[in-house]
Amino acid sequence: MATAPMTVRGAEMLREELEHLKFVKRPKITEAIASARELGDLKENAEYHAAREEQGIAEARIRDIEGKLSNAQIIDVTKLPNNGKVIFGATATLVNVDTDEEVTYRIVGDDEADFKSNLISVNAPLARALIGKELDDTVIVKAPAGDIEYEVIKVEYL
Repeated sequence: MATAPMTVRGAEMLREELEHLKFVKRPKITEAIASARELGDLKENAEYHAAREEQGIAEARIRDIEGKLSNAQIIDVTKLPNNGKVIFGATATLVNVDTDEEVTYRIVGDDEADFKSNLISVNAPLARALIGKELDDTVIVKAPAGDIEYEVIKVEYL
């Protein structure tokens, strides 16, 4: 499996979720299964089947997170010299050339992306258009509503 870029914060969030799943949720599920077993016939025991299903979902998520962390290439952009170029992990402030609307986005890994928080995936069309651009460059992003032209007005390595 190929490595996937991830910010330091993204890796921390996955590790926190993994720890919660392993040391909080897993024991609770085990207790729920044990108490459901005590209720008798397992064939028609809805609590037992629900707990087992929850266990399967939790174990799958644990394996998923462990796989992502083992294949992650963690990039700490704060340790890189800021040369004004948009790279993975950088925070770019853009201005829409047509509307003069200012927006700020941080380019992050797929698991960290949250458009409402202005965290965009490195694989998103906007991020792919921005990577490699420098301060004062213009970039045209193909959006469903048509092409949008932005100018890069600030690049930060936070």
